[in-house]
This record gives sequence, C-alpha cells and structure tokens, in this order.
Amino acid sequence: MDTIHTIGRRKTSVARVFLNEGTGKIVINGKDLNEYFTIPAHLKAVAQPFAVTDTEGKFDIKATLKGGGITGQAEALRLGIARALVEVNPEFKPLLKKEKLMTRDPRMVERKKYGQPKARKKFQFSKR
Repeated sequence: MDTIHTIGRRKTSVARVFLNEGTGKIVINGKDLNEYFTIPAHLKAVAQPFAVTDTEGKFDIKATLKGGGITGQAEALRLGIARALVEVNPEFKPLLKKEKLMTRDPRMVERKKYGQPKARKKFQFSKR
C-alpha cells in the first residue's frame, strides 16, 4: 500500500495527514500523539475515526499541524484521518458520515468591524 495523503481543516488549523499500514503509531510534528495532545478529549477526537471503522492499530499516521489552537488542530487531524480511511476503503464512508466525521466544519471567527471594540460588541451608547 502506498502512502495516502489527505488534508483536514478546522477554523484556521490545517492538518496534513500521511497514512501507511503499520502498528497504530501516530506522530504529529515529530512528536508522539500523547506528547502533542495532553487533554483526553483531544486524544479521543483523534482516535474516533479508527474506533468507528474498527481499524485501531492497523495504520501509522504521520501528520503536520499548522495554525489555530489545540482543539482546532485536533479536529482538523480527525477530519484528515477520516478522509484517509475512506481512500483506503470506500465502504468506511457511510460509517464515518453517520458519526459526522466527514463534514468540514465551516465555522470561523467573525472579523472585527471598525468603530466597534469586537465583531459584535458595541461601545456604550449615551442618549444625553
């Protein structure tokens, strides 16, 4: 099996995922998965596509993550892994789609507008 390359995005985070057959080792930016993500919710999010498709310990992942925060990076990686698993076996797609793992979350931070302190917050209004 050749290396499969996919991309996952979330907010401003981008995850480039390289999937190979292996023993389940996940390396992110040169670090081990448990070293890079310390919060259990992030570790669970990254492992979710493998749990849904019952392929835990069958593939090695090498990923590069850029931009955003730690949660956005974890969710970008989850999407990248899900897309890679679909390329390995197209029969995984309905399973992953049912768990909403194939959907790119489009929500982004709204831009700040001029004359306001934040995107929606306004300066205090004085009538008199």
